[in-house]
Amino acid sequence: MKAPRLDPACRTRHPWRPGIARHLLRRAPPCSGAALRRTPLTTTAAGVAASERRRPAAAHGAPRDKAAPAQGKRQQNNARIRHALFDAAARVVGEFGYAEASIARITEAAGVAQGTFYNYFASRQDLLNQLLPKLGEEMLAYIAAEVQGISGEVEREERRFAAFFGFLEQRPAFFRILNEAELFAPQGFRQHFENIAESYLAALRHAHARGGLPGFAEEELEPLVFLLMAMRSYTSMRYAYTDGGQARRPPDALWRAYAKLLRHGLSGAAPGPKKRQER
Repeated sequence: MKAPRLDPACRTRHPWRPGIARHLLRRAPPCSGAALRRTPLTTTAAGVAASERRRPAAAHGAPRDKAAPAQGKRQQNNARIRHALFDAAARVVGEFGYAEASIARITEAAGVAQGTFYNYFASRQDLLNQLLPKLGEEMLAYIAAEVQGISGEVEREERRFAAFFGFLEQRPAFFRILNEAELFAPQGFRQHFENIAESYLAALRHAHARGGLPGFAEEELEPLVFLLMAMRSYTSMRYAYTDGGQARRPPDALWRAYAKLLRHGLSGAAPGPKKRQER
């Protein structure tokens, strides 16, 4: 029996091959050259790629939706481990000092394998250089939360001062980390002081622009920042820790003395002449 006659344009879709049942060919849908041109074949790699590009976006949506949560979990896990290493380093340096803060001690305190350490830091020194600036950022965030909603600059500075000591109670290792950093992590030491000074100066400039600190000129704000920072350094050295190095709450006399100094000093105005008493 002869093969059925097909539209020449359809021969690529329904080629006649010996052994193919004729009833399958008879059931094939009618085809025309126009129909064939509307549905091009994609047997080549380029054709397959072009066909995939023409698919609706929904066809590719499901795999991406599944990958996004997995990527988010990985990022959360990486952030958790990184935070654990910083937290462990703070505790180890606070107890043993920089010189004895080995990777083995830090990873053991963090509860991770030593090999994991190098997924987050290039070396032990890399971590130590980042440690103090990281704690400084934590301190700034703590203080910012404590002064939120306070409008008066004198009141804000009183609260900043108290919040600084509150942070030391939460991070008793901070003072040792700060003091030893100048020798063991000088890069981090410089970065920390730059970060703190810049943040403090930005806060005072913002207050000055709103009309706060009326007795101070713009160029006097930076010296004021370092004066206030120096007071924190020496008062914390005297009042923030016991002789055994444990954090403690300073005496109330410190708050009163600081408040009196602020209320007379932050105005920046010299006392006016005394009025002569009338006889």
